[in-house]
Amino acid sequence: MSDNNLVYSTATGRIEQPKQVQQVQNKTFKDGFLRIERQTKGRKGKGVMLVVGIDNQQHDLKQLAKTIKSKMGQGGAVKEGVIEVQGDDRDKLKAILEALKFKVKIAGG
Repeated sequence: MSDNNLVYSTATGRIEQPKQVQQVQNKTFKDGFLRIERQTKGRKGKGVMLVVGIDNQQHDLKQLAKTIKSKMGQGGAVKEGVIEVQGDDRDKLKAILEALKFKVKIAGG
């Protein structure tokens, strides 16, 4: 048995493992455009809009997501460097992002 995987010991109790820091692979595009994608896979048929291509070192994704969600009046989240917004109103989302001075393309069907 390896000590690296030890989680609990009867002598000392629960053993804290150092948490591994995950590096988020940010998907940015060379043309500088953000992409708005629609995704339903793995969501029980519910549609979600994904905003892909934001440089997370230049922009605060959580603050940007909060602004988008409040203007859209819909829920959402930030996962793995991608902003997810519930629903399927990509034209409205594009208008909001363009008002925030982003170059935006609608990707996918």
